[in-house]
Amino acid sequence: MIVRKDLSRAQAEYAMEHGEFDESVTAAAARVAVVLSQDWCGQWAAMNRYLDELAASEGGGTDAAVVFHLLYNRVDYLQEFLNLKEKTWRNALIPYVRYYHRGRLVRESNYVSQQEFLRRLER
Repeated sequence: MIVRKDLSRAQAEYAMEHGEFDESVTAAAARVAVVLSQDWCGQWAAMNRYLDELAASEGGGTDAAVVFHLLYNRVDYLQEFLNLKEKTWRNALIPYVRYYHRGRLVRESNYVSQQEFLRRLER
């Protein structure tokens, strides 16, 4: 169902410079989600658990969605990334999720249940 990947520093830097992720993120699969959070967030802990379960339960077939994640309070470019997230993307809540379909941003959310996450990822 999903394959999990860490968002790399280079991918984050590209977004900070251009206001959007590059195709290595947005077009990594037909369906992509990018989950941005901080490690102390309880809602992140809940999402992390269900993302792990989804990745383990279905494996990573050719139609699997890719879910990137970044815990930006653990990186040395925290303030720059916060500027992107809160000023450019205008979202100060966490977790913050961006959903892409065939390389295009199709929706955004904050914390959602597993069922809602899958619904948003599929459509």
